[in-house]
Amino acid sequence: MAASTHDVCIRGAGIVGRTLALLLARQRLRVALVSPAADPASGHGDVRAYALSPASRTLLQGLRCWPDERAATPVLAMQVHGDQSGATEFSADALDVPALNWIVDVPALERLLAEAVRYQSDIDCVTAPVAAPLTVVCEGRASRTRAELGVEFDTTRYPQHAIATRLDCERPHGQVARQWFTADGDIVAFLPLDGAQGHQVAVVWSVRTERVAELQGLDDAAFAARLHDISGQALGAVQLIAPRASWPLLLARATRWVGAMPGRPGESFALAGDAAHAMHPLAGQGLNVGLGDAAELARVLGEREAWRPVNDLKLLRRYERARQGDWLRMSLATDGLQQLFGRAEPAAVLLRNWGMAAFDASGPIKRRIARLAMGTA
Repeated sequence: MAASTHDVCIRGAGIVGRTLALLLARQRLRVALVSPAADPASGHGDVRAYALSPASRTLLQGLRCWPDERAATPVLAMQVHGDQSGATEFSADALDVPALNWIVDVPALERLLAEAVRYQSDIDCVTAPVAAPLTVVCEGRASRTRAELGVEFDTTRYPQHAIATRLDCERPHGQVARQWFTADGDIVAFLPLDGAQGHQVAVVWSVRTERVAELQGLDDAAFAARLHDISGQALGAVQLIAPRASWPLLLARATRWVGAMPGRPGESFALAGDAAHAMHPLAGQGLNVGLGDAAELARVLGEREAWRPVNDLKLLRRYERARQGDWLRMSLATDGLQQLFGRAEPAAVLLRNWGMAAFDASGPIKRRIARLAMGTA
């Protein structure tokens, strides 16, 4: 068998895969980045936007892949409303930070990462997997490679789907992210777009599965009217400016994140991003955790002892332990909130709205939680 000409093969050229490739290439590792010539459409199209933490911003800035302010809107405050009187608010001023997070237009970020990869001589873009001491799987939650490796994906399906779109609003968003929990278990988020003075928001509406067909069947005006009502007219009249995308929500974790490649002596694998885990989008942390995977794996490989190869399983388990702990902490928080706000019993309604009011007045606890979510604690 011919010796491999690559140190690492990354299967999946999404945001996490490209970020990892760039980080490893900086270490003079030779990377093969697998991106099929005809990727199937994700179904999300241009409606996708993510809330990226200060830690994710620092990582991407270091790669010179941070979009300009029109495509990366700083969030100066976040307002969360319960289904009765409960509410809480976070502000960048109170935490003495420039922004709580940034709402990033996904296509803009993907273009920057793709361009950086194209000009990195230590990255070879290939259309099929190649042999390498280490294979990193970044193919997303439906990863075929993960299944081929015999790694199970423990999955709990929420009785919800997400519907995403974009709105143009009568009033400017004021760099405020807004979220509403409704009495019937829905969660609606308005995320500010198009810069500091923008009137556009990305919408993520988590809705019970049995209502998806009804909502998707509404015309644009009727759909916008529903959002107008849920938001309490916070931004005035609203109008859809993008198609709607929908996907099921789940909590999931791969049973193993690293291991030996079956039938291929001397080769190992690691999972990263959605191939390793998935969580509810209500806290907007999914991509931040995935980028954290890329940063940690690159750190572990970069700081390895001189005598350890990149496929050393003891080395890779350092990555696995670190990232499983971070995922568990974040997933417990998001799952707990989903379970609490998904219940309609009077006691649960009373508890969650009282809890939001108490949390809003909690001072140091509130600041600590906010900094954890920002990745700065």
